[in-house]
Amino acid sequence: MRPARLATLMVSLFWAISSSAADYYIDITNKTGYIIWHLYVSPGKATDWEEDVLGSDVLPNGSVKRVTLKGYPSSIFDIRLIDEDGDSYTFWNVDVASRDLTVTLDDLD
Repeated sequence: MRPARLATLMVSLFWAISSSAADYYIDITNKTGYIIWHLYVSPGKATDWEEDVLGSDVLPNGSVKRVTLKGYPSSIFDIRLIDEDGDSYTFWNVDVASRDLTVTLDDLD
């Protein structure tokens, strides 16, 4: 294969791979009446939860947390929150490109 053609092919391949990944964000509002201690966001097809995006922070009742998701090929994510009592709120297949999330006691697992 000629060097020029190989270079063109490599650039095209890089462009195809990099253009398939995107950055997303979702605003999550806590209206549960409880403090949220853990917040997990994982790609929709993942088999495990990723790291707690709150880290050492918490999400007090009435607060909003913006979660930025960088470099993912899809805008579909699963989201789980765990409150101060250990109760969980799980949302499956959330399209973060088209909606934000308000969590209430009605969403309790």
